[in-house]
Amino acid sequence: MANPVDLVEVWRGDLLECVHQGHAVVCDDTGQIIESWGDPGAVIYPRSSSKMIQALPLLESGAGAQLSQEQLALACASHNGAAIHTDRVQAWLKDLGLTDDDFRCGPQMPDDRDARYDLIREDQNPCQMHNNCSGKHTGFLTLTKHLKAGPDYELIDHPVQQACKAAFEEITEETSPMFGIDGCSAPNHACTLHGLARAMSFFATAGDRSDRRSDAALKLVAAMTRYPELVAGETRACTELMRAMDHKVAIKTGAEGVFIAIIPEKRLGIALKIADGATRASETAITALLVKYGVLDANHPAARARMTPPIINRRGIETGFIRPAAILGL
Repeated sequence: MANPVDLVEVWRGDLLECVHQGHAVVCDDTGQIIESWGDPGAVIYPRSSSKMIQALPLLESGAGAQLSQEQLALACASHNGAAIHTDRVQAWLKDLGLTDDDFRCGPQMPDDRDARYDLIREDQNPCQMHNNCSGKHTGFLTLTKHLKAGPDYELIDHPVQQACKAAFEEITEETSPMFGIDGCSAPNHACTLHGLARAMSFFATAGDRSDRRSDAALKLVAAMTRYPELVAGETRACTELMRAMDHKVAIKTGAEGVFIAIIPEKRLGIALKIADGATRASETAITALLVKYGVLDANHPAARARMTPPIINRRGIETGFIRPAAILGL
């Protein structure tokens, strides 16, 4: 990942103590780059930022024709494992005639405090529906049942994952050079930052077209923006920033410093990658770009909390701050 640039600064007192470098790309409605930082050709794993791409076959196949917007939002989610998430996943599984044992994502202790403490108090282990990717995996199971395919839907040669790969390569307009296994055991296909931003611009302009894929993309964006609390959860950047933008912009984080934005009213797609994988930096950078392109008020509390967050020590004293680097133009 050559030639990253300084995107986020961390100051302590009057000293620039840390710099987070990375790459970012903004694409217009034709998929062309209108602005970039670093190397648009940098090859990355999108990680969970690409969940809406992985959900396309669910709708294109007809398997998800009767799914609610809440279920579609969960299919794109990296959720906290709160009751609002797991209750819905459990009900969806029941509708499929399946159980937690049919998942292939693995158990995960929920990030939601109440859910985590409930498990501890009851001396119970988390189950797979607590996994932040369980909504995506319920979508995979829905497609598996529709295709009458085998149970190991997470394997690269399974019809579900082959459909996801085809959608990914077609929407990024690239042949993926490789794949890695994600934290939830599903394949994650590599692409360039430009390819990922181009895919997000496809989602941003889906309302212009009437083909099956565009219709699916439009429904997924609508679900994400209507139910941001299902896409992530309370206190999370995706949820709070989508609310701050009046539910008009879809954003999605991914592990190791990836973030995307889908901006229908500006007909733009954004993708960024922080080279060292720092979440604090990816949140700062995506917030800065949302402000830069006029879809987020810089003075909104959710924006201030992530674009220029203070650094507070254990005594509650402000010792420094984080801010976007000057190259981002703010």
